[in-house]
Amino acid sequence: MGTRTVLESADISRALTRISHEIIEANRGVDGLVLVGIPTRGSFLAQRIAAIISRISGIDIPACSLDVTMYRDDLAHIPTRTPQRTDMPVAGIDEATVVLVDDVLYSGRTVRAALDALGDHGRPKAVRLAALIDRGHRELPIRADYIGKNLPSAKHERISVRLLEHDGIDEVTISSDAEGDEASA
Repeated sequence: MGTRTVLESADISRALTRISHEIIEANRGVDGLVLVGIPTRGSFLAQRIAAIISRISGIDIPACSLDVTMYRDDLAHIPTRTPQRTDMPVAGIDEATVVLVDDVLYSGRTVRAALDALGDHGRPKAVRLAALIDRGHRELPIRADYIGKNLPSAKHERISVRLLEHDGIDEVTISSDAEGDEASA
């Protein structure tokens, strides 16, 4: 099969704009809204969504980062990963509506770890999930509230999200090879 591009820069931008509008609508505005990205690329996506929401609403929305590495239940089965920085709002997340943001939703294990990690930082009023790509194959009962693109795929396929801030290009690719980097899921 090789590698094929399924989203280009303009497609990613449109998806994030749509997700931003959906978040505002579901939240009935932006009051109490906090975006929390899961590193690495989820953090960049959270920053982009926060910027779009701020542009639409005229109100700055916090975009934070939450490392989930040590909360994972599959550490023995995944490659070693250096913990990333956690950066939460000074005011905390108690009674906030938190939108977790990740690049690819796959098994659900990263999101489960994020929910555990989030609990160590406060008690939000509600937690929602936004994912640029939902590829299916859930192992846990987790579903995204906001999805950029549903991309059904075989387990042997690789979904790679590359973002300008980290990779120098905006694109999402799918390939059948087993090679990939941390952007693959």
